[in-house]
Amino acid sequence: MKIQTFRIGGVHPDECKLTAEKPTQVAPLPQQAIFPLSQHIGAPAKAVVKKGDAVKVGTLIAEAGGFVSAPIFSSVSGTVVSVDTAIDATGYRKPAIIIKVEGDEWEPSIDRSDTLETVEGHPELTPETIVERVREAGITGMGGAGFPTHVKLSPPPTMQVTCVILNGVECEPYITSDYRLMMEHADEILEGLRLLMKAAKVTKGYIGIEDNKPQAIALLQEKTAHDEAITIVPLAKKYPQGGEKQLVDAVIGRQVPAPPAIPANVGAIVQNVGTAFAVYQAVMKHKPLFERYTTVTGKVLSAPANYLVRMGTPFGQLIALCGGLPEGEHKVLAGGPMMGKSVVSLDVPVSKGTNSITVLSGADARRKPVQPCIRCAKCVDACPMGLEPYLIATLSANQLYERAEQESIVSCIACGSCQFTCPSHRPILDNILLGKAKVMEIIKNRNKK
Repeated sequence: MKIQTFRIGGVHPDECKLTAEKPTQVAPLPQQAIFPLSQHIGAPAKAVVKKGDAVKVGTLIAEAGGFVSAPIFSSVSGTVVSVDTAIDATGYRKPAIIIKVEGDEWEPSIDRSDTLETVEGHPELTPETIVERVREAGITGMGGAGFPTHVKLSPPPTMQVTCVILNGVECEPYITSDYRLMMEHADEILEGLRLLMKAAKVTKGYIGIEDNKPQAIALLQEKTAHDEAITIVPLAKKYPQGGEKQLVDAVIGRQVPAPPAIPANVGAIVQNVGTAFAVYQAVMKHKPLFERYTTVTGKVLSAPANYLVRMGTPFGQLIALCGGLPEGEHKVLAGGPMMGKSVVSLDVPVSKGTNSITVLSGADARRKPVQPCIRCAKCVDACPMGLEPYLIATLSANQLYERAEQESIVSCIACGSCQFTCPSHRPILDNILLGKAKVMEIIKNRNKK
């Protein structure tokens, strides 16, 4: 079996896949669901409900705020308590809709059957129809980035897209929600891929899966053995292979240029396997995006697990299902330990991009003392974008933003490989992210002139 990978940089953290062989459980409904209006890259959604309104599972509660935006649907039935603010994974209070849960009544338009619908069986589905249903269902990238899927499916006509690549890599430590999804819903994922291919008007699809998931590779290879349009690509274990630029290089051997270039510039559209599953449900089952597969994990939890979770469910409820937090120091992340964000409250709700809730404890939860840079260049070797992290971090710390821009700081994908590999435990990524935000603001203001 040929194993492929990307060419520049990368690291391999301890995997800690504690929940890999734990079948997905359905999480109980929350008593109260919280829906932040910013669950995606782009303009926040705009509330279309008010206090006192009754909603069902699948009711539209917020419409898209622009082209690069996505609507939000209720995952519960009940009464709108308020349209107010709530703390989200960023740690800030953001506009949100809060719903008191009363029963579990679904919108009748949603097909709740397990009958597999195929693209071949629905010749009436045009590319335009598929993209429109994806847009209407509020689907965004389910790997964590949260980019509206209908936008990815609508690249400029100057970009000649030739394939769709599904990301089944899941290279972050601890997280197993995508793996369980592939094992439990392979047929739906494949039909989702075929829908994405039809929407993008391409005839070739790939699914990249790291070779620490041999069962998923074997299952999907078996199901596509007689389909020449879809290729399952086994990949070496290397982080951050799930980054779309790294995945394009690993799967089809094309390197995406620096920003503003995107995978479509080299002929590829990249989507997560969870996104493909959501596309299948939206197009074939008329089910908007309001629930997702999420891993709740950590060495300190007595019963880490994978859950099918209704969005709006507080983190604390899911951690309690896994045995709760014992005494001691803990850090709770929205996401994995490499790219996840530490949350300030367990009232933070699961949103469209919450693929994992990871609890770090003890030494894992604490930063080590920062030491002077020893000029070892390990961060340079690890950077998958070919940058010099030590340099752009220093430029950022010294507010030398013009030079930082020249050194391609905007190409940083925030994977954390540099900081992970630094023997001096320097806050390399922290400084880079601060500088990148400032440089992007400078570029934005420059372009306005």
